[in-house]
Amino acid sequence: MTAPELSTPSANKSEFANKDNQVLPVRYPVICIDGPSGAGKGTVAWRLAQSLDYQLLDSGALYRIVGLKAFQAGLIDADGNKAIDEAALLQLTQSLNIAFELNDASGRIDIIVNDERVGEQVRNETVGGYASQVAVYPEVRQALLKLQQDMATRSGLVADGRDMGTVVFPDADVKVYLTASPAARAERRVIQLEQAGQVADYQAILTTIKARDDRDENRSTAPSKPAPDALLLDSSALDANVVYEKIKSYCQKQGICF
Repeated sequence: MTAPELSTPSANKSEFANKDNQVLPVRYPVICIDGPSGAGKGTVAWRLAQSLDYQLLDSGALYRIVGLKAFQAGLIDADGNKAIDEAALLQLTQSLNIAFELNDASGRIDIIVNDERVGEQVRNETVGGYASQVAVYPEVRQALLKLQQDMATRSGLVADGRDMGTVVFPDADVKVYLTASPAARAERRVIQLEQAGQVADYQAILTTIKARDDRDENRSTAPSKPAPDALLLDSSALDANVVYEKIKSYCQKQGICF
């Protein structure tokens, strides 16, 4: 079902006039799904966006994209020990042209950077580590903030990330913090990799997940944490269908029409 379009007095559907006749951007409905990697955010965000005909924002992919491109440009290394040139990192971030497209055939998002499809490159564990390295820099986060917020001026939006409901869309219509134990997330990642025909080392993946959680939860800028008004949901013992139905029901209670 297509989400109803907001009516505006301006010919530009992404603007409206306030009582002082100032032209301001329309803010369409926003659903935020926050939480750590492997909790199931991507799956439920995809299904919500598809059901509602909303845009889908994979904010974690943004940082993975920057991390991948920073590594390719020699600005960071695999171990995270290299001193980073922040000015060069910011310049690289601002040069990226990023787009997300729903792919109904694959059930995933196609990620396009500077006209190149990079989805498979950004979804591995190594690039996840690069993302955590670049995400600690406030100027990088600020450069990506406007890109994310602008998406809510074009249509309804499902935003998947770690600080969507706390920093990027603090006034979102729905906020969910979806989590799962590190062990459960590592097991899911092993299954995912094995199904893709790749070798998976459970212990190494678990160690990587714990290290990434520590970085994300304890960074000084926009740490990963639930918004005070978020629905908290632990998916450790739940399958994807149950998670989706619980979040869909909560969205409906918050006024989102499916």
